[in-house]
Amino acid sequence: MRLDKFLKVSRLIKRRTLAKEVADQGRITINGNQAKASSTVAVGDELIIQFGQKRLTIQVESLREAVKKDEATTLYKVKNEEAIK
Repeated sequence: MRLDKFLKVSRLIKRRTLAKEVADQGRITINGNQAKASSTVAVGDELIIQFGQKRLTIQVESLREAVKKDEATTLYKVKNEEAIK
C-alpha cells in the first residue's frame, strides 16, 4: 500500500494530499529510509513521522483499504511519541 494512502486510511493524517506534502518535505521515514508519498508500506514497517514539534514512531500492524473511524487505530501501534525542542 502507498504511504500516503496508509496515512489517510489510518487517520494519522486527514487528507491524502496533506500526507503527500509531509512526505515530500522529508518528514517521514520508513525503517530509517527517507520516504516518498509513493513508497510502499508493509506490515511490520516502522514509520517515523514529524508533526511540527512532535515526532511519532509507529509500527504498521495491518493494511486495509478502508476502515471505520473507531477501527483506524488497529492498523498501527504507537512505539514512541516525543516532543521536539
